[in-house]
Amino acid sequence: MARWKVSRITEIPTVSDGAPDDPIWYPLQHAMGIETFGVNMFVADRIDQMLVEEHDERESGQQELYVVLEGAALFRLDQERAQLDRGTALAITDPSVQRSARAVVAGTTLLVIGAGNDAFRSTWNPAHFDDIPRP
Repeated sequence: MARWKVSRITEIPTVSDGAPDDPIWYPLQHAMGIETFGVNMFVADRIDQMLVEEHDERESGQQELYVVLEGAALFRLDQERAQLDRGTALAITDPSVQRSARAVVAGTTLLVIGAGNDAFRSTWNPAHFDDIPRP
């Protein structure tokens, strides 16, 4: 069994839930053999395409990180809206937050990473990162 894997994202087979409106979905977690957290990438074909279906993570307890690699995405977070542009990250630490996202421009590329509290324990040591503000 390999201890690491390198792959061009464009060489990873894409999947679809079968709906014609689905964005291009790269199942990075499965393609790369990752078992401790979820990671996927979604690419919008067009403006206003749904990138993240409305949902919450109450049942799984999962926290999620969304990173816009290209383009821009408009998120709905409970009753608020937030636009994330290229190079912007959004952390949803409360699993009860209702969230969804749509592409603001064609080609918007969204990286999504998530894990439940029981699946991962941080090795964060604040002493090593004194210059980083903490929430």
